[in-house]
Amino acid sequence: MELYLIAGLGNPESDYSKTRHNMGFNTINKLAESYNIQVNKNKFEGLYGIGEIENKKVMLLKPQTYMNLSGQSIKEAVDFYKINLENLIVIYDDMDVEMGKIKVRKAGGPGSHNGMKSVVAELKSKQFKRIRVGIGKPIDKSMLIEYVIGAIPEDEVPKLDQGTTLAKEAVVEILKNGIDIAMNKFN
Repeated sequence: MELYLIAGLGNPESDYSKTRHNMGFNTINKLAESYNIQVNKNKFEGLYGIGEIENKKVMLLKPQTYMNLSGQSIKEAVDFYKINLENLIVIYDDMDVEMGKIKVRKAGGPGSHNGMKSVVAELKSKQFKRIRVGIGKPIDKSMLIEYVIGAIPEDEVPKLDQGTTLAKEAVVEILKNGIDIAMNKFN
């Protein structure tokens, strides 16, 4: 059975779990809970678990390298399991997507996202699926860092939660019916 790697980007959770930058981790947590996959093995500079979603064998991965080095963890897992990049889905926060919405893509560049820059650089490829979870933009552009790693105001939690729920559903849709159907349904 082919293995699919589903990687959510974020920062180590004790300090960063309630930040916009952890939408990838939050999505992985929802998948793990829904499909009863324990994401507690420590290898590939990350936390991972292996299980099944929609009769597909999956590895859920949360790199523990801090965001800007996420690619190292993903590359180690890809190399170890000889994962075809066709079977890689990366989930991450995106300021260019409206809060509470997601964008599903077949491939593409990293944009301004440092975690994705690391993934593209390490894999030497842009040819992998990604789900961008919208976090919106701060009103004051000088507050970008505080915006992504600062605490989330209570009134924004439901909207961001909606985004990670959609991202979880998009992963399931990709595994079940393929990327094209997922893009039509969620974009």
